[in-house]
Amino acid sequence: MPGNLSHIKVLDLSRVFAGPWAAQMLADLGADVIKVEHVKGGDDVRRMGVPHLGPDGEPTGETSSFLAMNRGKKSIAIDMGTPEGQALILQLIDCADVLIENFKVGNLARFGLNYQSVAARNPRLVYCSITGFGQTGPLSHLPGYDPIFQAMSGVLSMTGVADGKPGAGPTLVGYSISDITAGLYAVVGILAALNHRDTHSGEGQFIDIALLDTQIHAASHMATNYLSSGKLPRRNGTASQITCPWQSFDCADRPIMIAVGNDTQFRRFVELLGRPELADDPRFTSNLERVRNADALIPILAERLKTDTADNWYAALDKVGVPSGPLNTFEDVFAHPQVQHRELLQSVEHTKAGTVRVVANPIRFSATETGTKLPPPVFAEHTDDVLRNVLGLSADEIATLRAKGAVR
Repeated sequence: MPGNLSHIKVLDLSRVFAGPWAAQMLADLGADVIKVEHVKGGDDVRRMGVPHLGPDGEPTGETSSFLAMNRGKKSIAIDMGTPEGQALILQLIDCADVLIENFKVGNLARFGLNYQSVAARNPRLVYCSITGFGQTGPLSHLPGYDPIFQAMSGVLSMTGVADGKPGAGPTLVGYSISDITAGLYAVVGILAALNHRDTHSGEGQFIDIALLDTQIHAASHMATNYLSSGKLPRRNGTASQITCPWQSFDCADRPIMIAVGNDTQFRRFVELLGRPELADDPRFTSNLERVRNADALIPILAERLKTDTADNWYAALDKVGVPSGPLNTFEDVFAHPQVQHRELLQSVEHTKAGTVRVVANPIRFSATETGTKLPPPVFAEHTDDVLRNVLGLSADEIATLRAKGAVR
């Protein structure tokens, strides 16, 4: 069964995280994705993450970060610094629906690969540029990585231990949230631009995605707290700043996360704890009051929850309809029956690494498939295939290009 985007051809000129993540999402949705890598070592992300170990426990030459961002793609190595390499990329652009790149602002213009140049050749092309700060503004010339945008977007002002407590200070979100967020916004923009092209204009357009912009927008419900009240969000550990109780609690053996979403759930919660009178206490009758009086409420709840194990509380909370969950490691995650039922851990056969486990795309369609059986590519694995079958070059022409260093 073909995917939703099986008619779409994507040229991925991007590197590291945000752009490759967007291109992988499109591949998971069925698009035909060609990844262009530099002839000298390929995508930098091939050297990021941890070494992927084979069945013998030895490194395979692949890394976890590359495997996480690049399934479903064909890898071709081209030196765009050569006239021949530029010509090859232009030919690939001629037959593409989408181009994704994350070079610094203005860099691709040096090679004649900027939007204004290539749109004249292929006016139907949707060209998505992902940069740290966008195409305009006083910082547009700067590069940047995820922690910079976690810091500048305000995220780090909300994550970590509260001021005045042991270990106070910001804590970096444990994955590259700014890159993944930007990649997802890029996919939304690309799909919208393709829809506009195919239903209205017949032409593609340029999409300007900035990691700083998208991370601020993704946190807008917290930013709006400030815009509405004038009060800045604060670092609050695992606790919510707008709902209470909504945090982790220590049990007799280990922590549990509890999220009480409304007043009815709160009443059921405190009845379970043997403290039904708390639901009628004027300090705690509504969520706003509970947030306001959290310093009085939380110690009462915490003391009671310490008297039993996390599993026992989890089962009891489930029975009364109060949301809770364990604080899992990834070992716990992939062993969980719900995760296994949803088949979020899948395997693909890799050219060098053998069987590689990957986290499956979570989107489920009723009539079309999601995901790809094409594994993350070995560096330059598909150079000959793409040149021969996409661009129609002969073996002699490919050999000449390789001798000139234009391809790998």
